[in-house]
Amino acid sequence: MFIRNFKIIYINEAAEKFFRSSRDAVIGASPLDIFKDSSKPAITKRISGAYSKPAEVIEETIYRMDGTPVDVELYCHPIKIGETKAILTYLRDVSERKQLEILQEEMNKEITELASTIVPLLRGIAVLPLLGMINQDRARQLLELVPVNVQKQKVSQLIIDCSGIYKIDALVIDSLFKINNVLSLLGVQCFLTGLRPQLVIEAVEHGINLKDLITFSNVKDALHFLGVNL
Repeated sequence: MFIRNFKIIYINEAAEKFFRSSRDAVIGASPLDIFKDSSKPAITKRISGAYSKPAEVIEETIYRMDGTPVDVELYCHPIKIGETKAILTYLRDVSERKQLEILQEEMNKEITELASTIVPLLRGIAVLPLLGMINQDRARQLLELVPVNVQKQKVSQLIIDCSGIYKIDALVIDSLFKINNVLSLLGVQCFLTGLRPQLVIEAVEHGINLKDLITFSNVKDALHFLGVNL
């Protein structure tokens, strides 16, 4: 997209598709029209400065010609058309990336809630059910939040049930080891349950040693070991 004197003077075919409008409908319009009112003062200053030097890449929410909002990366740099100064502007749709960022935030919120879901039973015994997939961020948050919540709830023996984990790998086992070690330092005894045979086989194939972790087939077996009869 080319801009001169705060007017759009040219867009290519890709920009036509992006704006969901014909080239003739876009050319001649003010570039400010596609921005939110709150952004227009900053964009006006940005365009004015871009005639002399490139403007840094920024992210903005703009509007297509049909009124649909879209998140974009915006980059401008000066050009000359004959003897006339103009601005070449690139727009890149980053909506998908933004959606992934929102999804990541939701996952982080989920793990925060999950780490708080330590189910107390009796005599300082509690169960922490782990669900879904554990990635680097979720592993870090578990390590940060589980010890805190264990102390808040005055848990002395924690059963971590892994039966709801989709896949076990080095990251998962490393996280469990670290949680176990931190809880041990806090005087909390940790037990793992629900490590299905296939998950154990995968652990062995990854060269992961489980011998330093106390494991049981299920929560019921761990509770029986602790003298709790259901």
